[in-house]
Amino acid sequence: MRPGTKLFIGAGLMLALALALFVSPFASSSPDGLNKVAIEKGFDDTAEDHALDGSPLAGYAVRGITDERISKALSGLIGVLMTFGVGLLIFGVVARRREKEGQPLGEST
Repeated sequence: MRPGTKLFIGAGLMLALALALFVSPFASSSPDGLNKVAIEKGFDDTAEDHALDGSPLAGYAVRGITDERISKALSGLIGVLMTFGVGLLIFGVVARRREKEGQPLGEST
């Protein structure tokens, strides 16, 4: 990987982490998108709990953390790190596959 690419990825990760930790705690708790429309149109009472509603990160919060802002920040941090990790894993698999096929990483098919 070229140094410029590493710098770009690192800067993007740092920006995402900063937003997750320092901006997400101030996100509005007002209903958004479909929730707001459901309330306005009167069908919000038909909503059902999601299958993962009891999971540790449900509702943009970390279960067990009582401070709402800290809970949102940790939830954002965990989300960014998990997304980045999955992305690294996928791109690593693609890079190895291309190397096995003898195709240089910089060329597309």
